[in-house]
Amino acid sequence: MGRADARRAQQQRGGRKAPTGRAAGRAGKPTGKKRSGIRRFLNWKTILGTFLGGILLLIAGAFALYFSVDEPTDPNKTAVLQSNTFKWADGSVMTRTGKMNREIVSIDKIPEDVRTAFIAIENKTFYKDRGVDFVGIARGAFNTLRGKGTAGGSTITQQYVKNYYLTQDQSATRKLREMVISLKVDQRMEKDDILAGYLNTNFYGRNAYGIQAAAQAYYGVDSDKLTLEQGAYLASVIQAPSQYDLATAGPNGRRLVTIRFNAVLDNMVEMGKLDKAKRDTLHLPEPIKPKPQPGMDGQKGYLIQAAKQELSRQGVKEADIAAGGWTITLNIDKKKQAALEKAVQDELESKLDRKDVKDRPQDQSVQAGATSVDAKTGNIVAMYGGVGLAEKAESNALRTDYQPGSTFKPIVLATALETGAKTQDGRPITPNALYDGTSKRAVVGSDTPFAPQNQDDINYGDPMLTVQEATNSSVNSVYAQMIVDAKPQEVKKTAIALGMKDRDGWPADKPAMSLGTMSANTVEMAGVYATFGNHGKKVTPTIVKSAEHVDADHKPLSPFGAQVIKRETADTVTKVLTGVVQDGSGKAVRSDAYQAAGKTGTTESNVAAWFTGYTPELVTVVAMFGEDPNSHAQVTLTGTAGKGRAGGSSFPAQIWQAYTTAVLSGVKTGEFDLSDANMGTPVGPTRTAVPSTGPTGSVSPTPSSSGTRPTGSPDPSGSGTGKPDPTSSTKNPTPPTKNPTPPTGDPQPPTKKPTPPPLFPEAPQQ
Repeated sequence: MGRADARRAQQQRGGRKAPTGRAAGRAGKPTGKKRSGIRRFLNWKTILGTFLGGILLLIAGAFALYFSVDEPTDPNKTAVLQSNTFKWADGSVMTRTGKMNREIVSIDKIPEDVRTAFIAIENKTFYKDRGVDFVGIARGAFNTLRGKGTAGGSTITQQYVKNYYLTQDQSATRKLREMVISLKVDQRMEKDDILAGYLNTNFYGRNAYGIQAAAQAYYGVDSDKLTLEQGAYLASVIQAPSQYDLATAGPNGRRLVTIRFNAVLDNMVEMGKLDKAKRDTLHLPEPIKPKPQPGMDGQKGYLIQAAKQELSRQGVKEADIAAGGWTITLNIDKKKQAALEKAVQDELESKLDRKDVKDRPQDQSVQAGATSVDAKTGNIVAMYGGVGLAEKAESNALRTDYQPGSTFKPIVLATALETGAKTQDGRPITPNALYDGTSKRAVVGSDTPFAPQNQDDINYGDPMLTVQEATNSSVNSVYAQMIVDAKPQEVKKTAIALGMKDRDGWPADKPAMSLGTMSANTVEMAGVYATFGNHGKKVTPTIVKSAEHVDADHKPLSPFGAQVIKRETADTVTKVLTGVVQDGSGKAVRSDAYQAAGKTGTTESNVAAWFTGYTPELVTVVAMFGEDPNSHAQVTLTGTAGKGRAGGSSFPAQIWQAYTTAVLSGVKTGEFDLSDANMGTPVGPTRTAVPSTGPTGSVSPTPSSSGTRPTGSPDPSGSGTGKPDPTSSTKNPTPPTKNPTPPTGDPQPPTKKPTPPPLFPEAPQQ
């Protein structure tokens, strides 16, 4: 009997069981189940084979791509500038721009250290690479995936190829063609010739193509006379020409270009091309004032500037627009534009003496800007940027280096209403809630001490007054406490949701923010107030109606967005702001021809003054800025036109009123639908600050007494109780009683005698 037969016989007799598991394996018997499905194919041999096969396919594809893409023999059609046509909203031509501003220069006409500056910031391996930096491309892709920007790792050769042969299209197909052509160009051309081509095809801003045109546009010299500092600046500015132009740059643009300028010099030191001691002596050189192009006279240059900036924010590069071939139609209404220009001329410019530097120094510093938006469409229908590009290169309507002052206060109120905030003693904040209006009153509940002074140090309410009354008179002490109650961080969130921008210097947790201590421009503030008027649905004012190109069209974004605050909140704010116009600091714009809501604003030291107001038809923001014409430093507006303080209730309100009256003349105006407004229940006792008319015709807050207001009785500010009767008109309410008789037995706190009223009263930012 064989050994196997003996084992089977033993098992049949109940002996030792046959081995299993590892033992069976060792005995040569099969173990486990057979692999099934995808597991049959997942082993190291198939994985390695697939990987190597993929590599071979990539190599084969690269060879096929290399030999299938031919190097172009002619430059792209946008390498030669075409004209752009800009049109008014009605389709009529505003102007045509786009005359070529380029002069080709040889490499020897560009100083060596200037050339090195471009290499240092754009492509340090230029003289070593083969036209494509694969490591740089991989790094750029990795950073993009990590959310650290969209750096593409393009070499100078690639940028030259893109500028000269291809388009600015961001597609993967164009990028692949760019890489292949760059490899071929690098084989055919000398490095110095590629660098010269790159420097001669770049767009530098100011309608300047090429280094020679840029040298003239920015510094008034030929390219061979450029200093290292000037060259380093030009190397910096090409990344974002309009944003980095020091003549027009805002604070953030100036900060960013300074960082880039320093990076150019630091990289040159790292490359061994610049001595560290010399580098420490170099500083950012200010360029000369830009010269306006033909056809950019009057306000046209500012309007086109605004249109280009808007298109840039929506992804259309400035270089693409400068390359030409565009027909851009603006939302600007010719008649409304003319009315706005006339209002500024009649109410401000005609009253200034810009030649009398000795006796009227403030007049030399006055700058005005304005934006007007159609309330129903969100379209910017008129804009005023300044006296003209020849005198003021940056549009005052777009500048962001000044603070909005008290025009920010309605955002504080909106936040309090939206979040259900309460006062320090637990009462809901409503327009009829009571606050202490004592000047220099220290806020309660804040880790940051703050005790702002009211205008002229007046104590309002002696000491209590309603939020409506505090808004009418722009009482700083009330709003400083309110922002603490509503939480500054929440107020900032609301402001950004409404359309303001989060720029450097915004104090996210400081009660001083209630006085508008951040920066803003007239377009942003028009969007905020338009959103109030649109019942809380976001409005982003837009100036571009359409943008058509010979190769591709751009579809502008809709000005309307989502609901960012509740309708009740927005309508309540609008209701309060109608009170400012009827009974407060905005009385200068009151008219029987329209219903209006608005807010004045005057910043600390009176360096800026605003009036932001709206009717059911139009939202218009008018601002004045004090800017030294030589140093460009912020200076006071006090003394403008030989008068006193130039607050928001003075020239800005007068311009607003003249413009609005003109454009709404003959138009059937409507009234705000404020059926959802909730003014809250009046609470007493209180002391109120009732506006009165002084001898100069200006409004001055005068404290006076009032007793407890029973629930359901009218508020002295004229704002009423609870939700208003939708059938009633608020255009011309009955003026409030100045000295109502208090109920018998109501104690009367002492009243502080106010100081004499200023010429243009307005609560200053402190």
